[in-house]
Amino acid sequence: MEMQALRQILQVNGVVGAGGAGFPTYAKLDERAEIILLNCAECEPLLKLHRQLLEQRAEEILETFDGIARTVGAKEAVIGIKREYKAAVKAAGRYIDAYPNMRIQLLDSAYPMGDEVVLIYEATGRVIRPGGLPIEEGVAVFNVETVYNVYRALKQSTPVIDKLVSVVGEVEHPVTVRVPIGASIGDVVSYAGEIKVKDPAYLVGGPMMGNLATEDDVVTKTTNAVIVLDKSHNLIRRKDRNAAIDLKRAASSCCQCETCTSLCPRHALGHPIEPHKFMRSAANKDFQDTNVFLNTFFCSSCGLCENFSCPQGLSPRSLIADYKLGLRKAGVKAPAGVEPVPVSKSREYRKVPEERLEARLGLSKYNVDAPLQRDDYWKEKQEIHRVKILLSQHIGAPAVPAVEKGTIVTCGQCIAKPAEGLSVGIHASLDGVVREVTDRYIVIAKSSGKGDSWEESR
Repeated sequence: MEMQALRQILQVNGVVGAGGAGFPTYAKLDERAEIILLNCAECEPLLKLHRQLLEQRAEEILETFDGIARTVGAKEAVIGIKREYKAAVKAAGRYIDAYPNMRIQLLDSAYPMGDEVVLIYEATGRVIRPGGLPIEEGVAVFNVETVYNVYRALKQSTPVIDKLVSVVGEVEHPVTVRVPIGASIGDVVSYAGEIKVKDPAYLVGGPMMGNLATEDDVVTKTTNAVIVLDKSHNLIRRKDRNAAIDLKRAASSCCQCETCTSLCPRHALGHPIEPHKFMRSAANKDFQDTNVFLNTFFCSSCGLCENFSCPQGLSPRSLIADYKLGLRKAGVKAPAGVEPVPVSKSREYRKVPEERLEARLGLSKYNVDAPLQRDDYWKEKQEIHRVKILLSQHIGAPAVPAVEKGTIVTCGQCIAKPAEGLSVGIHASLDGVVREVTDRYIVIAKSSGKGDSWEESR
């Protein structure tokens, strides 16, 4: 297919990265791509959906992945997958011989292997410069569910109207289920049966980089998991933080052991991010070396420093995120033209095994099967009657509403068109009536006599 035609299809059908920041997929199609890389590394602990999807839909995914490679003119298509995902590796192996320019790259079970900068180095040996884009080194990365969404857009004319979500933790039956975009977290968790704790907290997106959510928050195109834990769990308590207290603890406890920097995945690849120096400068309000603060832009926020490395239980990642946000609000941009130093020779010996990370986080007992259910499982188990669809689920400009309150819509209908610049379309995930339209979201309810308010429908 001609590249511009494929771009148009993906933009109109709302295909974005199905995880992370949700970069619009059409914008990744670039003739500079010499290598395209399929990310099946499940960056976060407990996440399972990408390996499960590849295991069940390998033929469709590899066919589409090869089509993307041919469209952009890539010389090589690489499937990056952890060697422990044996069923998914076997599934891909059944079809890969049909594609001479495609190969499987087996990866270590280390965190954060799914970070695209780390993955690119592991799979290709290429180093992305600090603040740079993969395409600068001739690489484009797509995760498994994203490629499957490309397949659905091309072969089934189906826009992105639903999302695979793993529900794990303190639930009766851990499960991976396809749910409508805009479904509430409470509705999604219900598919995993009873909650086994009296005072649950919901961690959306993964234990390391995810955020706390409520039952009324909603699924977006980038929601990969909901982890249900007791509010007393140490991981939840760390997420519910106080920045002022974090700074005081850093000032009183940071011993400058440098472990946070030694185990930092981006630092090991030559990026100038040194959490220990940041902690020293921030805690002591020492602004003599501004590079210490400017280099926080190169932090990937993987959370390894505060959830694994620091022997004092301090919060480098969270404080760095606070400073980055403050710098952006002040109009400060990331330093330009920064080149990486050579990759650390000790990098191979400083990878953090995912099994040890799970144990440190107190999550080992939750690493159990969460079977991927058939696509219509949510309809048979408990149909969702109401969705709240956000207009900004991706990097770039929010989509522009194309419907009004009272409009009757069908599932898959475009309800918000791409804005000027980097943007994609948004589509109805249910048949129903538009109950509310704002510049941030659109609410759709099935026309079944349900109340107009979000709370009434739940």
